[in-house]
Amino acid sequence: MSSQESKVKQSLRASFLDGVFAVCMMGFTQDYFIPFLLLVGGTTFHVGILNSIPNLAAALIQLPSADVTVKTGSRTKIINTFVFFQAVMLVPMAILALKGGTTPFAFIILVTLFAAIGAFAMPPWGSLMSDLVPEKQRGEYFGWRNRILGFIMVAMGFVAGFILHTMENINIYHGFAIIFLFAFIFRIMSWYFLTRMHEPPLEHKKEDQFTLIMFLRRIKESNFAKFVLFVGLLNFTVNIASPFFAVFMLRDLHFSYLLYTVVTITATLAVYLFMRRWGRHADRVGNLKVIQFTAPIVSILPLLWVVNHHPLFLILIQILAGFAWAGFNLCASNFIFDAVSPAKRTRCIAYFNVINGVALCLGALIGGFLIEHLPTLFGYQLLTLFVISSALRLGVVFVLPHRLKEVRPVDSLKSDDLFFSMIGIKPLLGIDRKTIRY
Repeated sequence: MSSQESKVKQSLRASFLDGVFAVCMMGFTQDYFIPFLLLVGGTTFHVGILNSIPNLAAALIQLPSADVTVKTGSRTKIINTFVFFQAVMLVPMAILALKGGTTPFAFIILVTLFAAIGAFAMPPWGSLMSDLVPEKQRGEYFGWRNRILGFIMVAMGFVAGFILHTMENINIYHGFAIIFLFAFIFRIMSWYFLTRMHEPPLEHKKEDQFTLIMFLRRIKESNFAKFVLFVGLLNFTVNIASPFFAVFMLRDLHFSYLLYTVVTITATLAVYLFMRRWGRHADRVGNLKVIQFTAPIVSILPLLWVVNHHPLFLILIQILAGFAWAGFNLCASNFIFDAVSPAKRTRCIAYFNVINGVALCLGALIGGFLIEHLPTLFGYQLLTLFVISSALRLGVVFVLPHRLKEVRPVDSLKSDDLFFSMIGIKPLLGIDRKTIRY
């Protein structure tokens, strides 16, 4: 094994351990910001703000990420610096919870800083990982990696939910303080392993530098720009409803923290159960085929919440959601790696995240505004919002994905064959090769 190969394997091992502690942090935070906001007096308006302003800040802060990375001359320096400061932002959250709460807007500010600081490291991290993993093995590798990390995140989500359930009759504020403090410790451990990663050299040329406006001007002729538009519009329609499922469960259906955790975590668990299998199929049939197959399923998910509100039925919906989102999210990320040259990846990932962040922000703001003006459906205003979100999703899905082109040679496959292969009824030749492990 050459010295370079040894460094790559060492870096991927370090990256995996970084991922372990990063998802532990996520398990203790991402599904519990909204419950804490509701605890300190937040309304649906505040929930809309919480799911819009942090996304907007996280998007806009990535605009200069590529230029700063070029000037710094090191992706790892950018990653390590901003991941460390993101960890630090969890400390004041724990302190405020320990003191018995804060105002909704003060908490929103902290979450915004937390999200924005962490987001700055995402483009250089994506660029670095795409250099470390061979092109033809990305689907399988990231599917394997994300599946294992996903199980860990689900476990940590349950642990955090159990802590809140246990502390509910003692001091729920102290329960949130505990989970935010543990999240800080996990992120610090994640940062440590990031500092152990090797960075392959990356040559920057003047022609690889272009502005967001220049990128958007090419939307008519650029396949990648059309792809970014599609994902952005879909995320806009998704986030009209997405932030308010937690509100629906906790406020309208009066779920306990434990039941809320079970329903929420089910989708995450399903995502990572299917992630590796989607990755192996995507390597064979292409990322775009998987995206075109899963996007319609994603579109009908909110409609299913109108049908029945029994926890067992909602858990079944969440399993279907995990199945679809696993394929869509994995292949959307890998499509970027396939479509963009290494020198342009940091910038293109940044622009992709900027456009999606703005879309998520606008979706949450519009959703929060609509809630106060919608008629009820079966006694709930939020159900009307879910129907609107689903209708808009379907409009995007049936117009844009079929205008995109796959960017690498792949096998042709019908959608029904892909479905039967995914559920194990009709295996596809060539997808069962040995999983790559680093």
